[in-house]
Amino acid sequence: MNSDNNRSIHSNVSSAISPTVNQQVSSLDLPVDLYTAEQARELDSVAINQYQLPGFTLMRRAGRVVFDTIVTTYPGLKKITVVCGTGNNGGDGFVVATLARQYGIAVEIVQVGDGKKCSGDALQARQLAEQDGIAIVPFAAEMNKDVLRQGIVVDALLGTGLSGAVKGDYLAAIEWINASGLPVVACDVPSGICSDTGAVLGSNAVYAEYTISFIGLKQGLLTGAAPDYTGKLVFADLAIPAEVYTSVAANAQRLELSQLAAYLPARTRTSHKGKSGHVLIAGGDSGMAGAVALASEAATRVGAGLTSCATRPEHVSAIVSRCPEVMASGVISGQEIEPLLAKANVIVVGPGLGQGSWGEQLLQQSGKLLVPLVVDADALNLLAAGRVINQPYRDNWILTPHPGEAARLLACSVADVQQDRFAAITELQRRYGGAVILKGAGSLVLGNDGEKIAVCPYGNPGMASGGMGDVLSGVLGALLAQGLSVSDAARLGACLHSSAADLAAVQGERGMVASDLMPYLRSLVNL
Repeated sequence: MNSDNNRSIHSNVSSAISPTVNQQVSSLDLPVDLYTAEQARELDSVAINQYQLPGFTLMRRAGRVVFDTIVTTYPGLKKITVVCGTGNNGGDGFVVATLARQYGIAVEIVQVGDGKKCSGDALQARQLAEQDGIAIVPFAAEMNKDVLRQGIVVDALLGTGLSGAVKGDYLAAIEWINASGLPVVACDVPSGICSDTGAVLGSNAVYAEYTISFIGLKQGLLTGAAPDYTGKLVFADLAIPAEVYTSVAANAQRLELSQLAAYLPARTRTSHKGKSGHVLIAGGDSGMAGAVALASEAATRVGAGLTSCATRPEHVSAIVSRCPEVMASGVISGQEIEPLLAKANVIVVGPGLGQGSWGEQLLQQSGKLLVPLVVDADALNLLAAGRVINQPYRDNWILTPHPGEAARLLACSVADVQQDRFAAITELQRRYGGAVILKGAGSLVLGNDGEKIAVCPYGNPGMASGGMGDVLSGVLGALLAQGLSVSDAARLGACLHSSAADLAAVQGERGMVASDLMPYLRSLVNL
C-alpha cells in the first residue's frame, strides 16, 4: 500500500451508489502514517533541530489547536479546568489556560506533581500562565469536588511519556476527572493510555470526549482499549514542514477503504463466473449451520464466481433455502470432501467447524492442497492445539484470530495479547506466515509483502454478535478467488467487513446481526 504522503488527500469515490455509502468510505481526515511515541519525538527533534522550529513554538501551536477545538465544539463555554502534569504535555495545558484567560473564559489550573519540576518549554508556559494571573492549584487526593462542577476539563497530565502503570496522585487525578462527569479534551493522548499499544497502563485512564494528537498520529490511539477512551480523534500537524515526515519512517499505517478498493480487478464485458474464482466453505458441524451459511452468502455478495459449501448433510437444505446460489453438499468424512476441494481455487475452513473428528478431517484435507486458505474459528483452535497440521506455516493463507484465538496460537494469555496487539500480530505472522488479521476494536492486519502493520479504523460495537467473523471469512475467500494476494485481501477484507457494519449500524448498533451486512458488502465492492 502506498503511503508516501502522510497527509494525502484521497480521490473521490464513485457517486453511483448511495451518499451514505460514499460518506462511509471517504477519508477520515486523519493521516495514513502512524507512529510510536519514540518516533513522534524524533519528528519533534527533526522539526526543532533541522528546521529551526523552537520547541516552545510547537507547544504554543499545540495549545492553540486544543483551545480552538474547545471554543468551536463548546460554544458559550463559561469555565475550563486544565489539569497539568510537569512535562511538556502539561506545558500544552498551560498554553490552553493562557488562551482561555485572554479569551475571557474563566480558567483554573490544577497542578499534579511538583510544579517545581517543570522545566524548559513547560516551565516557560507555566510562567506565562502565572503572569496572566491564572490560579494554579496543587492537586490533592481529597480535591474539592466543586472545582469540577461546570465547564469542561483539559487533560494535560501525561501525554506520550508514560511507560509504566499510573500510580499515586496521577492515578487519583485520573479518577477525579472521570468522576466529574464533565466533557474532557485530551492533549495528544488520554492520560493512562499507552500511545504505542492502546493498553491502559494501570487501573484507569481518562475518558475523553475529544483527543487531539500532535505532529505524528500515535498508533495506539486506534486499537486495543484506546477507542473506549479517545472519543473523537483529531489530528494536528502543527504546520511543521512536510519534509520532516520523510526523515522518520512510520511504524504502522491506517487503512483507507477508498484506496484499497482499487485492489479489486475490473470486470470486462466478456467476464464469466469462471474468471471470478470458486470458493469452497468447509464447516458447519452439528448445530452450527448458520456459520457456513453466513460465510457462503458473504462470498457470493463480494463477487466470487462460484461458491460451494461442504457441511453436515442435515444442513444442506437450510443453506440452499437461504442462498440458492450456494452449491451446498453434505459430507460425513474427510474422504467425501476431496472431490469438492479439487474444484475450488480458494478454501475457507473453520466457520462452525467444531473440534471433533469430523472437523479435524475437513481441516486435514483442506490443508493438503496448495490453493490459498482462509483459516478461522475452530480451525484456528485445532491449529493452536497442534492437531491435524504438524508444521503450521505457509505463505498463502489468511489467519483471522480474535484475541482469545490469538492467545491460544501464541500460548499466552488474552491479557498478554491485548497489552501489545502490535507485538502479538508480529509474532503471529512470524510464526505462521501468510497474512494475519487480529480482530477486535481497531483490527490489525499484517501481510507477508513487507508492508507495515495496518490498522483498520472502521467498525463499531454492534459487531459484537455471533456470526460476524463468519462473514469476514467469506469476504476474504471471495477476494482471494478474484485474484488478490493474501496480503491485499486481508487489508481490503478487514475494511469491507467493518465498513459494511458501520453502514448497517446507522439503524442502531444494538440488535445488529451479521446478515445485516450483506447488502452493504455488495454496495461497497461496486464503488
